[in-house]
Amino acid sequence: MSFPVLESDRLNLIDLNQSHAVHLFNQFSREDVTRYYGMDPLTTMEQAEKMITNMNKGFMEKRSARWGIQLKETGELAGTIGLNNLQLWSKKCEVGYDLHPDFWGKGYVKEALEKVLSHCFETLELSRVGAVTFPDNEASWKLLLKMGFEKEGLLRNYLYQGGKTHDAFVFSLTFEDWNRLY
Repeated sequence: MSFPVLESDRLNLIDLNQSHAVHLFNQFSREDVTRYYGMDPLTTMEQAEKMITNMNKGFMEKRSARWGIQLKETGELAGTIGLNNLQLWSKKCEVGYDLHPDFWGKGYVKEALEKVLSHCFETLELSRVGAVTFPDNEASWKLLLKMGFEKEGLLRNYLYQGGKTHDAFVFSLTFEDWNRLY
């Protein structure tokens, strides 16, 4: 199975490789990026390289997919978006995304998410796409609601980061929702 490159008006969603490690390190070594990511900031370039290796392995094993969000105009990598806990046999996954702060507030995640959701429902024929957010990550869960996701509830002590557990909101968008909205 070859990696699906997706395209929108302003973005190319690309396969990540080791040439992107510097960007990932620069992004994920920042506290303001990882605060709501469910992991502590990276401290070494090797950790960024391992992230990419694990992303590629997850895709090869059909457990996940992670795209780089690349700006068409400049070729810059703004962040990533991907499918976690991908279960093709049970037709579900979770979506997650991140951006370097230089690109916040420009609508890139919404644009990328539309393409990834289209891929989930129209190509992979999934029945459900879930999302998990920190309750304090208002920008993320407001985007999910705007995109038609429904808030399903609170997962107590679901995330572990910074040496402690955190609650999380869980959201979903179903195939039926997608067809009704898009």
